[in-house]
Amino acid sequence: MAYTDTDTRSEQASTAALVSRLSEQVSTLVRDELTLARMEMMEKGRRAGKGAGLLGAAGVMTMYGTGALLVTAGAALALIVPVWVAALAVTGVLFLAAAVTALAGRQEIHHAGPALPQAAMASGREDVDAFMDAARAGRSL
Repeated sequence: MAYTDTDTRSEQASTAALVSRLSEQVSTLVRDELTLARMEMMEKGRRAGKGAGLLGAAGVMTMYGTGALLVTAGAALALIVPVWVAALAVTGVLFLAAAVTALAGRQEIHHAGPALPQAAMASGREDVDAFMDAARAGRSL
């Protein structure tokens, strides 16, 4: 009878130690996964912000280009002299700069990717799968 009590106490102590270790490991795992997700979202936010800024700049340049185009048309109709050629060249340069800026902004937004922390989610899924496999096998991580 004393032998059975000792086995039970040893089994309970090892179970308690395993549960304690499991709790620590899960806490560390969750903390690490949240840190990874936060870092990934910060990077995506930076890229999306940069792309949005470039697209905003392209919009401003397009407005100036439209104004220059209107001045060009006015100069061409009023004077019909070479001055309008210069105004037209300025307009063309502004629109070209707007197009290049818009393409750069679009590329930045495209590289930012979806707004989900995909790497953190995949890592979390792997961790849950490993935990479930270990739990099914009755072993510690």
